[in-house]
Amino acid sequence: MELKETARDHSGVHNLAFQNDSEDVDVVNQEGPRDSSQRIKNSQNEKTVSTNQGDEYINIESDQPKTKPDSGDEEQPHIKGCFEKKYDEVCDFCKKHKTRIQYVIYGVLITAYLAALIAACSLNFQRALALFIITILVIFFICWDFLIAKYEDRIAAFFYPGERLLKKQWFWLKWVLCVALVIAVICWLIFDTAKQGSRQLISFGGLVMYVLLMFIFSKYPARVAWRPVFSGIGLQFFLGLLILRTKVGFDVFNWLGVQIQTFLEYADAGAKFVFGEKYTDHFFAFKVLPIVVFFSTVMSVLYHVGFMQWLIGKVGWIMQIFMGTTPVESLVAAGNIFVGQTESPLLVRPYLPYVTKSELHAVMTAGFSTIAGSVLGAYISFGVSASHLLTASVMSAPASLATSKLFWPETEKPRVTLRSDLKMAKSESNNLLEAASQGASASILLVANIAVNLIAFLALLAFVDSALSWAGNLFNYPQLNFENICAYVFMPFSFMMGVDWEDSFVVGGLLGYKTFFNEFVAYERLSKLIHNREKGGSMYINGVKQYMTVRSETIATYALCGFANFGSLGLVIGGLTSITPSKRKEIAGGAFRAMIAGTVACFMTACIAGMLSVPGVEVPCHILLGNAFNSTNFPANSTALVECCQEVFSSINESKPIFPGGNYSLSSWKACCQILDLPASHCS
Repeated sequence: MELKETARDHSGVHNLAFQNDSEDVDVVNQEGPRDSSQRIKNSQNEKTVSTNQGDEYINIESDQPKTKPDSGDEEQPHIKGCFEKKYDEVCDFCKKHKTRIQYVIYGVLITAYLAALIAACSLNFQRALALFIITILVIFFICWDFLIAKYEDRIAAFFYPGERLLKKQWFWLKWVLCVALVIAVICWLIFDTAKQGSRQLISFGGLVMYVLLMFIFSKYPARVAWRPVFSGIGLQFFLGLLILRTKVGFDVFNWLGVQIQTFLEYADAGAKFVFGEKYTDHFFAFKVLPIVVFFSTVMSVLYHVGFMQWLIGKVGWIMQIFMGTTPVESLVAAGNIFVGQTESPLLVRPYLPYVTKSELHAVMTAGFSTIAGSVLGAYISFGVSASHLLTASVMSAPASLATSKLFWPETEKPRVTLRSDLKMAKSESNNLLEAASQGASASILLVANIAVNLIAFLALLAFVDSALSWAGNLFNYPQLNFENICAYVFMPFSFMMGVDWEDSFVVGGLLGYKTFFNEFVAYERLSKLIHNREKGGSMYINGVKQYMTVRSETIATYALCGFANFGSLGLVIGGLTSITPSKRKEIAGGAFRAMIAGTVACFMTACIAGMLSVPGVEVPCHILLGNAFNSTNFPANSTALVECCQEVFSSINESKPIFPGGNYSLSSWKACCQILDLPASHCS
């Protein structure tokens, strides 16, 4: 059964109104003409009462008098004045030429906008570059939508011979593509390893390991369709390569991150007004949570104007065409980039009762492997890199479909196979102000949920740590706590993502916080590590590592970017069950597997980030030199040490201050002399 339209087949539907009429006719035929006069009186009485029973059955003609009133009771005809006649003529003219008038108004507005754009570009093109790029993109997509809407059949007919030839030759062509892909990956690994080092190989091995684990524990290993899997990983790798390795992609996402940070700072105006000048004294309650309210309001407004539906539709269409997934799961995966795991299924709510078990699993996996835009701002306010969070949100969408189709392959025939006629839900608000108000009101539950969960989880964590420390003290190990246990459990997984071995224990603890509590707790701990690195100081205090390398922080940011935790498990089951009660059993049965698939999708995204992240001087030089010979973290022949030592001597030659505010020491000076093999005269 294929769902073609939202409209239904009316062949089996009985109209009760017509059915009653037909019954009345039968009764008339049986009773005969003797009661016809009484029935006529009753029907006339029903006509007079029917207007009070419902607006749907109002009959305007029945309310009009059957006989004309006396001529004396008629009102005198109204004589229109000159102004009223002119007004009616103008109204008639506007109604007659409504379309042309709209085109003229649009033309004037567009011309004025283009004139302003040209003026801004002529004054300072660099300053107006962002507006110019946005204008070009808008024009492109408007033309694209116009051409697709008007010439879709002609375009499909033009490409049909090529599509038919591709299907005919696909049996041997797919093997050629697979061999070419394997050769390309091997060559890329060889050249990239020679240039960047061998750490990328560990991340690649981790990616292969996660794919194999998902295949081994798949629901139906023999029924796996490999196109969504490999195309999803390929799309994920392409996005990562574009963003992390190309200057244009990196600059674009870095610019977007800066703009989002600037945009989120406007939430401070409302927080300052409500909570006073010293609202930052209670950072999380009065600084972070208002950002969630502000972002929720903005998303509601964008949803009302239709921009979010349009953007989600475009991203979903790309994944559907490239990965071969169904429209429902593609749209939900695209929607999870911007909205939460319980909001994105609402986009395709009418079609959810008709999805298969594999599609339902994909819907839940997409929710677990990404984060909502409303909480994205909160993580950015912690100090986590905005560009990396944006990149992780985008890359995890195809990864979620890849892991979902590998962990629960499709074994049924999808019933919803529409491409262009899939209708997304629209906003229920009537205007922008109502949409903004509804968005702010909707965030109340989210803000309260975040606050009470953090209070409960952190209090529970403190109790568990205290209990574990007491138990560990019985065996002369008072350092035992929840983080250490999680670190040992998740340490192999974090190392296989490409995290440095010295940092894998710390990242393993963060993964434990994220899985058993929520990502808010994990990102809050990660932000402390980032701030410790930025402030500098000793890397180890009482044997506990105080901060990590930038590479480890980056991989951890990608691995934590998802809602895959036990708290969200109940939220997904309750939310989806309320939307589709008929799928209650399937939702409860597949939610835990979906959470595992979402976790692995985040891990695969972290592996891609580890493969593509470019190493550099990951800590300030004065910290690196201060710890170079006090631990095994930085070997003497590392490139970072050489660059820092060169900076030391170039600063001396140019009479510049060496590491302002740093902890430069004589031992670091002598170490740099040995590394650079300088003559004794330069080192005295």
